Amino acid sequence: MAMNFQMRIEQTQKVVMTYELQQAIKLLQLSALELNDYLEREVSENPVLEIQDKEEDVNDDYEGDNDSLENDLNKDEDFDWEEYINYYELDTHSGSFEMTQNNNEQPYTYEGVDYNNYNLEEYLIFQLRMSSVDKNDFRVGEYLIGNLDASGYLQGEVAEHADYLGINEEKLIQMLALIQTFDPPGIGARNLEECLLIQLRMRKDVPLYAETVIRHYLPELGRAKYREIACKLGICMKDLQKTVDFIRSLNPKPGACFNRAGDTSYIEPDIIVEKVEGEYVFMINDNIPSLTISPFYKNLLAQGCGEQVNNFIKKRLERALWLIKSIEQRRLTLYKVTEQIIKMQYGFLEKGIRYIKPLTLKEVADMAGIHESTVSRVTANKYVQTPRGLYPLKFFFSGGIEDTSGEERSVLSIKSYLKELLENESPLNPYSDQQLADLMLKKGFKLSRRTVTKYRKEMDIPSSFKRRRLV
Repeated sequence: MAMNFQMRIEQTQKVVMTYELQQAIKLLQLSALELNDYLEREVSENPVLEIQDKEEDVNDDYEGDNDSLENDLNKDEDFDWEEYINYYELDTHSGSFEMTQNNNEQPYTYEGVDYNNYNLEEYLIFQLRMSSVDKNDFRVGEYLIGNLDASGYLQGEVAEHADYLGINEEKLIQMLALIQTFDPPGIGARNLEECLLIQLRMRKDVPLYAETVIRHYLPELGRAKYREIACKLGICMKDLQKTVDFIRSLNPKPGACFNRAGDTSYIEPDIIVEKVEGEYVFMINDNIPSLTISPFYKNLLAQGCGEQVNNFIKKRLERALWLIKSIEQRRLTLYKVTEQIIKMQYGFLEKGIRYIKPLTLKEVADMAGIHESTVSRVTANKYVQTPRGLYPLKFFFSGGIEDTSGEERSVLSIKSYLKELLENESPLNPYSDQQLADLMLKKGFKLSRRTVTKYRKEMDIPSSFKRRRLV
């Protein structure tokens, strides 16, 4: 078959992702804090944009100037903002949030030391300075502290560290032993066994067999082989349970209670829901800078400063106007979606987790009159403050399972019933997954054993043999 080249004209349709389009879609997915950071960068890069003081009165004539400026930039044609956001499909990477419980317990600290103002490295160096070591020993101690990981364990081998510092291993081990006496207990260990033994030396209520179990039976302890351990030690189950409870009270990660520099993160709710006179009302937490167009560049464009300068200003003005409109569109879309979620999840707001309804993105999209992908984007990385606590907006979307009466119940609601059973079980004879499935059937939920196992693991609840207590 002969190959040849020819020219022809074809008419095709394709999606062209302009910068403005990518920007508008990106804004939908940003949280309140991320949006603030994004706008600060835009203001620093675009000289036409200015942050308007919220306390200043906004002049209506100035808004009219913005409208006339759009006309100057050939923006006469109306643009359907919802259509372009709904039409284009992009992969949405919505970050997940695991609710973490705040630990208000303060670690052991020296009197007069503000623990909250130190990270792990700073806190240990402070104690090193208080140890009155000489200059050379301080250098070695500072080096060892710098080689602790976030959990407080020493990284690398002692021989390697000694060779790097040009000192003998005995000197290094001597300084490491000093660091291991610092607060929090267990810091500076080289493995889990050493970490627990260090804490043992600082406690006075140590059971008789605690050290033996830590030195020789940690793997068996992790697999809950209690009878095997008791048989080898020749002790009763009651004494072993006392030892196990004590070991569990020790901290396997003593450095984890400290925040490393830059690790602290904060959540600012994007929506705030409150109950007012028996009705749930909400507001969008628009704690973002109010953007406006610089009058200087507007007047400069009207006066005319040469083709090159005019083109530069026009491009920046187009970008600024598009950003301002995109922010407003984001707010309106978030309002529509939140309104429908609150209507659907009224039972949860009134009575709690057991009354949360199964909800899908498509259902909210149909009620709000927007595309499903838009709902997915606008609920990503957003949090809502309700009378029942702070939740990610994605929390209110969950699958459903029909109960024995034919009513569809949310998976989150089913998990709450399952959790209640586990909390009230006998510690001496915990329920197996099959027993839990049978008990859930009595409550009206037909679940297979594997489904129960899946839900239990999702709630970070160990299996029955690990939950069992000896006495």
